[in-house]
Amino acid sequence: MTKLNLRNLRIGVVGLGYVGLPLAVEFGKRFNTVGFDIKAARVDELRRGHDSTLETDEAAWQQVVDTNLSGAFRVARAAAKAMVEGARGGTIINIASILAFRVAKQVPAYVAAKAGLIKLTEALALELASRGIRVNAIAPGYIETDLNREFLRSPSGQAMQARIALRRFGTAADLDGALLLLASDAGAYITGATIVVDGGHGLAWL
Repeated sequence: MTKLNLRNLRIGVVGLGYVGLPLAVEFGKRFNTVGFDIKAARVDELRRGHDSTLETDEAAWQQVVDTNLSGAFRVARAAAKAMVEGARGGTIINIASILAFRVAKQVPAYVAAKAGLIKLTEALALELASRGIRVNAIAPGYIETDLNREFLRSPSGQAMQARIALRRFGTAADLDGALLLLASDAGAYITGATIVVDGGHGLAWL
């Protein structure tokens, strides 16, 4: 049986934006990961992108894409450089979203950025494999954090919860299994993959 050993690994947990950031920080606190960097944007700036296509201006689009895609590239690049310089390899985990695979109204920039992050994960995995660096992603569903708790507990949020197969929103701890798999030797032969952790929310379309 493979032991889940994080002690000697260099782990980059790249969580950007108002969902990915608190999840990455929480994981770092609980498991004392080393070598990860996080770039965050202000929540109010990100929410500017929550408009319809006709209402989204260039600045709002660019802000969301810069944070969730360009920012992820910059952080992953910095983490990879540190891993290469350390000559020990490592693993980079991007925090994507189920909206990389399904669409929602009024978040065109976010959906596009998260879909792009999945392909970026695959491209980085292919390029960095020879350096001993694995790159994967996790696509969470709706995870309750301090920043979204009020909405998720509102009538609109409860209506959304009813469409989740497991009938509840996730918690940061629900991502532990996927994160530990990808970060540890148990996932040594996994790279370029995206693990969806959404309580079966994606099944609502079937």
